[in-house]
Amino acid sequence: MEEKRTGAVVLAGGKGRRMNCKIQKQYLTLAGKPLILYSLEAFEQSIIDEIVLVVGAGEQESVCQNIIQPYKLQKITAVVEGGQERYHSVYAGLQALQNCDYVLIHDGARPLLTDAVICRAIQGAIDYQACVAGMPVKDTIKESDSFGFASKTPDRTRLWQIQTPQAFAYPLIRSAYDWLMQDESRQNGITDDAMVVERYGGPAVKLVEGSYANIKVTTPEDMAVAAALLREWR
Repeated sequence: MEEKRTGAVVLAGGKGRRMNCKIQKQYLTLAGKPLILYSLEAFEQSIIDEIVLVVGAGEQESVCQNIIQPYKLQKITAVVEGGQERYHSVYAGLQALQNCDYVLIHDGARPLLTDAVICRAIQGAIDYQACVAGMPVKDTIKESDSFGFASKTPDRTRLWQIQTPQAFAYPLIRSAYDWLMQDESRQNGITDDAMVVERYGGPAVKLVEGSYANIKVTTPEDMAVAAALLREWR
């Protein structure tokens, strides 16, 4: 039986405007290393077969010289330029993968990715074709009306905060993205890859355990939290 191959698409093309700094957040220094390096090393040291890194316009050469080469990342097979929206960048990454049966899509701004989460995501893709890492919410969630008043309180026991990686059988997610990119009207409101599969009419997306530490660095406060969590790990 032929061994199945798994790839990872790591997104590092965001502008990071909420960080209030000139350097894009994925290249900020976190505990002595570029933030993006943490997730790349997590995949490098995992059972993932190949990594495609998606970066901003004109950043390919710099990333190769300053991150990939000095840190000896061997599994990165392509560094490609992303697009205006997240789904454009994901599509560019999917197109660059080489003969993968499964793919994990991960935000490079989530540096505290563990091998356990990677393995659960891969197994979820194998078992269900589509899965996302996430955790049950801790807080009560309120839905607001158009005037900013609470209009509904969803049942917290059924709510999850969604993370990455999101993992899929490659033929499914590639077909879903091909379908998405054929018509701009389908792209309205798309915020993650599971939504693409859902709109495409694919199989139900399985929720698998992520980690409360698997935070997305979006603001300066998040950098401080990530640094504190890294100190605990060490």
